[in-house]
Amino acid sequence: MADARRHFLDQIRQDGVALTPELATAFAAVPRELFVPEGFHRRDGSRVEPDDPRFLDAVYRNDVLVTKLHGDVPISSSSQPSLMAVMLAALDVRPGMRVLEIGAGTGYNAALMATLGATVTSVDVQEDVASRARSALARAGIAGVRIVAGDGYRGLPEDDFRYDRIVVTVGIAGLSPHWFEQLTPDGLVLAPVEHAGHHPVLAARPGDPMDATVVCPSGFMSAAGPLGARHAGSHPPSAGVLPDLTETAPPRWTSPLDTAMFRDLWYAAGAWHRRATLAALPGREQVHLALLDETGTGGAVVLPDGSILAGGAEADRYTAVATALIDRWSRLGRPPMRAWRVGLGLDGDPAAPIWVPRVWRLAQGRAPR
Repeated sequence: MADARRHFLDQIRQDGVALTPELATAFAAVPRELFVPEGFHRRDGSRVEPDDPRFLDAVYRNDVLVTKLHGDVPISSSSQPSLMAVMLAALDVRPGMRVLEIGAGTGYNAALMATLGATVTSVDVQEDVASRARSALARAGIAGVRIVAGDGYRGLPEDDFRYDRIVVTVGIAGLSPHWFEQLTPDGLVLAPVEHAGHHPVLAARPGDPMDATVVCPSGFMSAAGPLGARHAGSHPPSAGVLPDLTETAPPRWTSPLDTAMFRDLWYAAGAWHRRATLAALPGREQVHLALLDETGTGGAVVLPDGSILAGGAEADRYTAVATALIDRWSRLGRPPMRAWRVGLGLDGDPAAPIWVPRVWRLAQGRAPR
């Protein structure tokens, strides 16, 4: 077990995460296997049962563990640990803080925050998920965590105190105004907010105007209800597999963009064009940046080497748009997504509004890569 957890920390660090001593201690101390006692599905859909001889090896991989499906669609999980580590570092959890978590999942993330010294309240809309998280925390002997079944959009207005931090562990379209009412004046909300088919993590503090910074890329399961509402600035949903595309622009880079840099281009494209989303290509596992036409069946797809595939009645136009976006990003020095500042505005369901991304601007003295 000690070897498995040591290897676990090495895997997290290999993903480019600089673990603080406190985070390393928390990940080493909290037994992740106790939070998936009934087994889980891997990212590829294969099932891992508790009696599998390699169960612990699978648990202590730097990967998401899917714990609940609706049909074939994942609706609850334990997130990828390296992403959790980045978010916890950005959250800057310190002993004595009160943290509100929207989305309990397995309870593992709440356990890590409690191990860091926070008092945690976690809200999940699914009663069975909340119940299993409570049981897991009790099994692991983790104190200082309260699990509540309820609507995360509302937060917990009945609490007679304010939270120092609010962290969201489900993909959302925007931030609930209720969260800022329940936050201390110098508090922080950290949430994965939909953008061009992904959920980059945004950090926002109370203020006028409402602004946010980009923390890191991520992909989360999408929330339902007000937190997942479509709005005037929404990008198209994932295009799925786009068939019948042909190359309309050749590769422009001898060495394709690595994953991080390709995500930077993707983020910029989403800031500049409302039809940006993700699409898959036949026979390929990797998803790509797409500019989807109004029919939802054509447009242009950008590959990491800068080549463009296009199809549909407006293939030429979307090829030109994709080329212009790549040129613009290159001309600006390939800004990383962390260099963006996001202006928020109220939108979504009029009866339950949310703060959604509305304006993007590159910060002066951009964030380094």
